[in-house]
Amino acid sequence: MRPVARSALALAAACHPEPTMAVTAMATALAATTGRDAVGVLLVAAAVLTGQLSIGWLNDHLDADRDVLVARRDKPVATGAISREAVRAAAVVAAVLCVPLSLASGLLAGVLHLVAVAAGWAYDLGVKATWGSVVPYVVCFGLLPVFVVLGAPGTPTPPWWLPVAGGLLGAGAHFANVLPDLDDDATTGVRGLPHRLGARVSRVVAAVLLLAASAVLAFGVPVPPVLAAAAPVLAAVVLAAGFVAGRRPGSRAPFRAVMVVALIDVALLVAAGPAMVGSTS
Repeated sequence: MRPVARSALALAAACHPEPTMAVTAMATALAATTGRDAVGVLLVAAAVLTGQLSIGWLNDHLDADRDVLVARRDKPVATGAISREAVRAAAVVAAVLCVPLSLASGLLAGVLHLVAVAAGWAYDLGVKATWGSVVPYVVCFGLLPVFVVLGAPGTPTPPWWLPVAGGLLGAGAHFANVLPDLDDDATTGVRGLPHRLGARVSRVVAAVLLLAASAVLAFGVPVPPVLAAAAPVLAAVVLAAGFVAGRRPGSRAPFRAVMVVALIDVALLVAAGPAMVGSTS
């Protein structure tokens, strides 16, 4: 493989590709149902993608020394596949591109998305090692769907349950995401809220938050009652399976279960997209 191709693959692997692509896909699917034309949907996808890329790359740049200390083989910077400086430059470029792409959806919507991205940067820059580590996730995931809906034609008012469900989903994702890394984080001095509560409590908190997100959506989204009732039940089954499998050291099963639950929730949002565009409360 040529050096350029190897560097490109390493850079892609350093952006936290799973959450980056999942969040981008969720936002894009929601945008597609809110009255935007093809260009509008692409602008949302590009704005969210660049924002998430900047957060992921900044994280790997700042965590390079920690990742080397614990010998993280899944981190390209730690393995020497790509330089720390290259990842930092990529984060800056992505952040700069995110500004006009976000504002293309309108001033208010764009500013809210930039606040969401700034919350992700704040997490990377040190909030993740504090009691308030969950706050950036609540802000980022709470504002992201609001950005998508608010930037639709006519600037519709997002329904109350949209940021509530997004914030709950983000908080649950935070607790689930750090579970495989608790030991490594302890070695490197990172002690966010899940670390302070411990693995067992964090599993329970993650499950409760994610089920609450599904319940809020089932209550708020205007879909057939059978579908609304089935969504939380399916989410509970997926989470139970993921968290049981996640008892193995280093397993990312809980995080992947979170992604599946997120997709269930996004399916509800996509079904309700046209109704949300017409909502005024």
